[in-house]
Amino acid sequence: MSRTHHANDFEVVIVGFGPTGAIAASLLGSEGITTLAIDRAREIYDKPRAIALDHEIMRLFDNLGIAEHVSRYVAPFPASEHFGAQGQLIRRIDMVGEPYPLGYTPTMVFTQPPVEQVMRDRVGRCPSVTVELGTTLVDIRQDSSAATVVLKREDGTTREVSADYVIACDGASSTVRQKLGIRFDDLDFDEPWLVVDIRVNDSGVGRLPKTAAQFCNPARPTTYIIGPGNHRRFEIMLRPGEDRHAMEQPEKVWQLLSPWLSPDDGELWRAASYRFHALVASRWRQGRVLLAGDAAHQQPPFIGQGMCQGLRDAANLCWKLGRVLRRQSGDALLDSYEAERSTHVRELTTRIKAIGRVICEQDPEAAAARDARILAEGGGAPRTITRQEIVPPLTQGLLATRASAANGTLFPQPWIVDESGRALLDGVAGTGWRLILDGRGALDSSTIDAATRAAGIRTITIGGSGLAEESGVVARWFERHGCSAALVRPDHYVYGTARDAPELAALLSEFNERLN
Repeated sequence: MSRTHHANDFEVVIVGFGPTGAIAASLLGSEGITTLAIDRAREIYDKPRAIALDHEIMRLFDNLGIAEHVSRYVAPFPASEHFGAQGQLIRRIDMVGEPYPLGYTPTMVFTQPPVEQVMRDRVGRCPSVTVELGTTLVDIRQDSSAATVVLKREDGTTREVSADYVIACDGASSTVRQKLGIRFDDLDFDEPWLVVDIRVNDSGVGRLPKTAAQFCNPARPTTYIIGPGNHRRFEIMLRPGEDRHAMEQPEKVWQLLSPWLSPDDGELWRAASYRFHALVASRWRQGRVLLAGDAAHQQPPFIGQGMCQGLRDAANLCWKLGRVLRRQSGDALLDSYEAERSTHVRELTTRIKAIGRVICEQDPEAAAARDARILAEGGGAPRTITRQEIVPPLTQGLLATRASAANGTLFPQPWIVDESGRALLDGVAGTGWRLILDGRGALDSSTIDAATRAAGIRTITIGGSGLAEESGVVARWFERHGCSAALVRPDHYVYGTARDAPELAALLSEFNERLN
């Protein structure tokens, strides 16, 4: 369906060209949506900030054709062992095992600057996207027909640009959010930490733990992360009364690292003090302006979900913007963005905060009680929880009204095999709306195809006479959820499921009513 021509300069303006802005620009650009992306900085920040990504994000990179490039700067994120006040192992946080549900290692570490460059290069292959660096937003206003941004170049000249929608990806201190007067809801977490990145040499590698670790030592809670190659990160909690700027000085940093490393064991890449916050914008949409990434939320980094959350925002919002701009859906579809993402972020932040509270305990008696409680939860032995079970499903928004445990979860991505080899499902079936049928069930795709094609849904059968999967991931998924069809959204979340033809007819009719 073609878009009607209209008077605005662009369909979308993206303010901020960090990871969230760059991925949003790629997603819109791959749909041919005319987009302007701006950022006040000319260069990518050359030090690592985000360090973790997960299989949902790698799947998104693959959908954009950059997973292979990104994987050069990625390594698996090993189990994180949590040690109590006496140095005893109290629990592990690991990733789910094989066969991997989305086809990728479930949790990974990565090096941010080169990965961010890959994201930007991808935008460069989108003819409908214009990128202007060294450009600052100074004002924003909107009316019933457009959002207008006032932009300032480095030479001081300003100009106005109009768009149907603006996505604010301009970071924690977002100018757009401030101009709109949107406040943060404080989820009550505020702790000072020092984040130290080191490039270790061979002697350093030999002295450090072989797996990620959380030292829940009340005297000095510390997180240890193994990055790609020789990159290691320590996150060290600061004590009341310590001057954060003094603690960033190299001699002080090496003193804090002395239980593990000496200056001969590597070079300091970065030492920066932060307050770990838990903040979520009270509104994510105001008319034609939508917030995403750090502009909409900040969470403590304890399971490495900060950047993932921003990229989930982009993936959730951009397919909806595409539908609205192509006049396939009404503008109200965009309200589901905040309903889904704000609820998800708040729930995940609450879970991360609970882990953070455990880690940040500075009272020795309370820490001893905590250790005893966590070990008791494992029946006296350290138990393993997965990072994947900590990340919640979607519970609000554009999901089928007929309840199912599958609604709002990520549909798995199996390896599909045929005579020519193996490929991941998205590469075979594409993205967009998909109806996935269990080929062992009674639903016959030939009777369904015409109806779904008219609605813009692709039908894919897995198992039986359909596509053959390598490890039974989808077959087990259908068994677990007691259904034989799943309607899957472009962002891979399950809209709804059906057990038989009448339920499927009801599901598709509801889809048509709500989306078209």
